[in-house]
Amino acid sequence: MDRLWSPWRLAYVTKVESVEHDCVFCEATGLPDAESLVVFAGTACYVVLNLYPYNNGHLMVVPFRHVGTLSALTGAEMDEIGRLTQRCEMALTEAYAPHGFNVGVNLGKPAGAGVLEHVHVHIVPRWNGDSNFMTVVGETRVLPEELSASAERLRPIFARLADEKAGR
Repeated sequence: MDRLWSPWRLAYVTKVESVEHDCVFCEATGLPDAESLVVFAGTACYVVLNLYPYNNGHLMVVPFRHVGTLSALTGAEMDEIGRLTQRCEMALTEAYAPHGFNVGVNLGKPAGAGVLEHVHVHIVPRWNGDSNFMTVVGETRVLPEELSASAERLRPIFARLADEKAGR
């Protein structure tokens, strides 16, 4: 049997979940710039890199308000989620030139939601052949770019797209 040692995960897998715990999405916008993975903040929602991405550039659009379902969002929040998802497609196309995208929302644990109580939209860039030997056989993803480098690459693109949208 092969073993992949990852002792840094012990704290995560042995963490006792309490009824009242912090939300990673609510905390994300308050992190210092050096630690932040937020690449754009809108009025009702923001765009953040996924800390555990499927591919480089894996983004999420998240409402600032802590709600767990699409039906709990206001019309303004739904509108901005749609506009920011569109902007994610544009920014990722410019930054990474992917061949396609997976866009989706996981509602509920059986649907694969990792954060049940704070709804978010995933935008995952995809390339022909991005499922290789390591992913298929080794069940391991190889990501060639650090998250901080992805954030530095994407922030100016999002800022420019926002300025263009505002007519500046």
